[in-house]
Amino acid sequence: MHNFDFRNPTELIFGKGQIAKLSERIGKGTKILMTYGGGSIFRNGVYDQVKKALEGYDIIEFGGIEANPDYDTLMKAIAVCKENKVDMILAVGGGSVIDGTKFIAAGANFDGDPWDFLIGKAPVCKAIPFATVLTLPATASEMNNGAVISRRATKEKYAFHNPDGFPLFSILDPTVVFSLPQRQISNGIVDIYAHTFEQYLTTCINTKVMDRWAEGLLQTLIELAPELLKDDRSYDACADFMLTATMGLNGFIAMGVDEDWSTHMIGHELTALHGLDHGVTLAIVFPGVMSVMRKEKQGKLLQYGERVWGIREGSVDERIDEAIRKTEQFFRSVGMKTRLSEHGIGQETIDTIVKRFRDRHWKLGEGGIVTPEKVEMILKERL
Repeated sequence: MHNFDFRNPTELIFGKGQIAKLSERIGKGTKILMTYGGGSIFRNGVYDQVKKALEGYDIIEFGGIEANPDYDTLMKAIAVCKENKVDMILAVGGGSVIDGTKFIAAGANFDGDPWDFLIGKAPVCKAIPFATVLTLPATASEMNNGAVISRRATKEKYAFHNPDGFPLFSILDPTVVFSLPQRQISNGIVDIYAHTFEQYLTTCINTKVMDRWAEGLLQTLIELAPELLKDDRSYDACADFMLTATMGLNGFIAMGVDEDWSTHMIGHELTALHGLDHGVTLAIVFPGVMSVMRKEKQGKLLQYGERVWGIREGSVDERIDEAIRKTEQFFRSVGMKTRLSEHGIGQETIDTIVKRFRDRHWKLGEGGIVTPEKVEMILKERL
């Protein structure tokens, strides 16, 4: 296990009816910018709950933050923050709204172009305080300091991390999952699975606690998936799903381990170029990473196959092949297509992505083992 420093200051407020506690956490004189997405919070009742809890507060609303939040939209919100001298931002939505809010919170305190945060031209500055009311489990943005922002005008998508970018608190009410469409549930399941994989399917360095924790999250998702895909999901299944999402990327399973994230970086390009849902890209790319990087990841692939899927017989390659097959089968079982060709994507896109990575001099994965040449092999494997 590697040495590590760990800090996560976000307070989780979890369970039914917890949105009513907003007024206990936000001072009465606070000027709030309330951010949200395309309007699902009006249909599921969350908007009304938030407004009731904050009755009498000075609230400016900013809606329309997209899935894969767009730079141009977020810059408008930054202008609203600066013009109105906002004290705090409340993100009411899923990971995209929360990611966008992290960009807004940092950009509102910056005089330059906050896109520079994402391309490494400027350090991220101290953010305006913000909190979240989560409506879609997937990204764990409600309990981490990372965000991913798109720029549709240039077909780019980048991530950034802000040491001061943790939410003050996040309210998680599992009843919001009842009304989610199956597409969002499927995306969430794959996203959580992939987050866990990126921190688990790396090197064998004797991280027993983190390994077992990650394996438990994966097994929980596999067990929950059939229940979550029903129209009448139980509260307990929704609660477990929501908590699994948060625990998958709040730093807990990353302590002392190597991390990969090549699948996410490749997937971001597919979203930027073709508009695919984030979860869809992960379902395509991860089996390819497992296959092409099998030698480098052999120990963890065998451990994953045995502990998560019960694969104990056969040669090393046979067991790895079966672990990959089981993983891809699981992604398909939740409604995902797992091949580029199924989305009409071919060699031209692969060439574009590989060129971008070469131009950026990117070497991904644990220790930079996923080179642009490996990226090309991974994507060709997924045609």
